[in-house]
Amino acid sequence: MGPTRPHALLLNLAHLLDHFFMLIFPTAVLAISKEWSLSFSQLLPLSLPAMAIFGLGALPAGWLADRWSRRGMMAVFFFGIGAASVLAGLAQDAWQLGVALALIGVFAAIYHPVGIAMLTIGSPRLGWTLGVNGVWGNLGLGVAALVTGLIVQYAGWRAAFVVPGLATIAIGFAYLAASRGATNAAGSKKAASVAVPPEVMKRLVVVFLVAVVCNGLLFHATTVSMPKLFDERLRGVLTGEAGLGAIGAIIAVVYLIAAMAQLLVGSLIDRISLRTALLGVVALQAPLFLLAIGGSGWGLVAAAIGIMFFVFGQIPINDAMVARYTSDRWRARAYGLRYVASFLGSAGAVTLVSSLHSGGGFSSVFVALAGVAVLALVAAVMLPRIGEAPEAAAPASTRA
Repeated sequence: MGPTRPHALLLNLAHLLDHFFMLIFPTAVLAISKEWSLSFSQLLPLSLPAMAIFGLGALPAGWLADRWSRRGMMAVFFFGIGAASVLAGLAQDAWQLGVALALIGVFAAIYHPVGIAMLTIGSPRLGWTLGVNGVWGNLGLGVAALVTGLIVQYAGWRAAFVVPGLATIAIGFAYLAASRGATNAAGSKKAASVAVPPEVMKRLVVVFLVAVVCNGLLFHATTVSMPKLFDERLRGVLTGEAGLGAIGAIIAVVYLIAAMAQLLVGSLIDRISLRTALLGVVALQAPLFLLAIGGSGWGLVAAAIGIMFFVFGQIPINDAMVARYTSDRWRARAYGLRYVASFLGSAGAVTLVSSLHSGGGFSSVFVALAGVAVLALVAAVMLPRIGEAPEAAAPASTRA
């Protein structure tokens, strides 16, 4: 049995908050650099430890959830990430800020292996559940840019960390009440909903991990770059007083439109094979990155919408593969491994963006990302044909 409606709502809200907190810094860094007289390329690497822990921490978080308590781990998420954000707002130098950002990464690592595992167990419409959850995550991306930009503009960058941190601690108490009675699924022996022959599983795992690594790099490179990209290339269409608030609003619109990919793809993977869906979403990624190389103004915004639409559209497919091919007992650990693989891509994203941007601007960045997208397409083509027809999947009532 899945979570109750109030519990599921807070699990989805947690996805919003997870991405929100990880993206406060990429927007606030524009103001921090002015106050501390440090460049964008000097400050952006402060987020590297947080990104590393965000990815690598998913596996131990999933292990703890399966062995101890998924509800308990989600409570730790709410209280921990809120407190870490408050500490970031109180930082007095780059070293202190880097430590606080790393702590945000520690608690942010909990959500994906634990929250998504709780939502998918017992879900009668797996694809739709993941699609809705993905929309909440996208809302977090858009709200982070919008809210952070507005708070920085009117109250300073410190408030951009402190205010949402305190609010999330309060939400943690609501979660404890709504999730009362939730059980830890450790010990469950429900099998995966789709059986994969051992000889096919090896190829499936390798190709899946390549696709996930590519998607992780594209996802984090684009989300980290967006505020700086628009700050550079929208100057011709924005007045100087528009500031971070206007840039944040545009980024929010981009993410909200791209969020529809989560619902569309989520609905499709309840009806078509995961391989077909994956091919569909990765095919246009490279052309869109190439289109954005010389883009500026509203044309760039349109290209960004297309890029985010197809990059985000891959996420529910990745998560559906884990849910369909793993048992209930190992679900959180399997999601942990999936997000560690995603980290392998995301860890290189910040370094790639900061180094290529300092050398050749975003044109160089987009050329490199187009190459990564081509590799993702190759992986999608090599994915084994499993469950090519909708009826190949087990009935919803048997899904773990």
